[in-house]
Formats: sequence, structure tokens, C-alpha cells
Amino acid sequence: MAGHNKWSKVKHRKAVVDSRRSKVWTKCVKLIMVAAKHGGPDPDMNLALRYAIDEARYANVPRETIERAIKKGVGELGGQNYENVRYEGYGPGGVAIVVDALTDNRTRTAGDVRNAFAKFGGNLGATGCVSFMFETRGEIAIAPAGVDADRLMELAADAGAKDVEPSTDDGPWLVITDPTDFARVKDAVEKAGLTIDSAAISLSPTNSVAVTGDTARSILKLIDTLEDSDDVQKVYANFEIPEAELADLG
Repeated sequence: MAGHNKWSKVKHRKAVVDSRRSKVWTKCVKLIMVAAKHGGPDPDMNLALRYAIDEARYANVPRETIERAIKKGVGELGGQNYENVRYEGYGPGGVAIVVDALTDNRTRTAGDVRNAFAKFGGNLGATGCVSFMFETRGEIAIAPAGVDADRLMELAADAGAKDVEPSTDDGPWLVITDPTDFARVKDAVEKAGLTIDSAAISLSPTNSVAVTGDTARSILKLIDTLEDSDDVQKVYANFEIPEAELADLG
């Protein structure tokens, strides 16, 4: 997806996240609980928990909230049982969408996701119907302030990163890694004193679908509705909207 309006979409997503901080914290807490339940409470021995804690830190979740979530996950404070569920489908305009959820009620979550797709002109599909259009990779977003381009490029290459996408429109630098190299590269970035805005192993589309007008508006509403669900952790999609039009859509 090089060369398209990625940061414009990132800014759009950031505005949504900022307005829903409590929901973001809820999602982080659930992710920590599940990771602790399946791998134990020690992030040094549980990589999934380490990633979940890091994500919570980037979202400014208080330390005591993180510690409480770990205790709930291992059963010290009780808590609900959540399971990972993935949904796939097509949005308006043929946009491929993958939804990752953590739920304690599959029926409820499936109904909410299906209704969101239907409301905005999409269709929920079978497992595997669109996930082949995405690749799994590590993404480390670095705040642009004070970044020396040559130093970052050298640092990333030495740590084993695949690529570095430069900052545009005051957006973050994006360091791309293979999933197996993600932790090492992120540690190198942190040790260099650079500010990480976000870091996660994500799905990235291998192709994009251009959408405009009412189709673009419906896609954004669908993504926002899905992300508004407490059960939904991540939403990945392969849409592309021209920057000028995205600005008009707000």
C-alpha cells in the first residue's frame, strides 16, 4: 500500500480512538486478561502478554489497571472468559474487511458484526474469504519530532526491519518488520530513545480498492461502527480514499 493516503487514514482512526478512550482501555484490558490467562502473568516469559501491555501503555492505560487485568487473567480476582474470534467479509465497493474480536458470547458478537455489515451495504463471509488479501507484519509508528532520517534508517536495518516508510503530513515514521523480528526491532527503537506512538503485529492489505463518494462514506461508517463494539479489538480493511475527499468527509 505504499504511496497512498495511509497517514490520512491513520489520522482519521486516531481521531476516532481519542474520542473513545474508555473503549480503547476496555479493549486493552481484555487483551491483557486473555494473554495472561493462556501464557501466565510474567511478560518476560509470555510474549503475547508483553505485546498487550505495551499496547496498553501506548494507549495511556494506568499501571494499576494493567496490573489488575493481569490478576484477573490468571484468576486471582475472578473475571470473565474471553475467546478470540475472527470475522471476514466485504464492505461496500468490494472492500475486504477482517474483524478480530475477543468475546464471552459468540452469538452476541456475531450478530453485532453481521448487523453492522448489513447496515452499511456489506456482507459477512466465510472464514478465509478475504484474509488471503492481507499479510501479517509488525508495524512500529514513531513520532516524527526529533527523528534523524539517516539514523533511523540505519538503526532499523541493523535491527532487522524490512522497510521504513517516511513521515508525511507530520505523521509518524513507520518501521515494518517480519512478525518474528518485531520484538527485537521495537526494543532497538526504544533503546535509541525514540518515541513510539504505537506498535503491534497487524494485518496489512496486499492490494487496495479505491472508493469515493457515498461508498467511501459508507465504508468509514462501517469501520467506525465495528470499532465502536466493545467486543471488537481490531478492524483491517483494504480501502483507499483520495486525500482531498477524505478531508471533506471529516
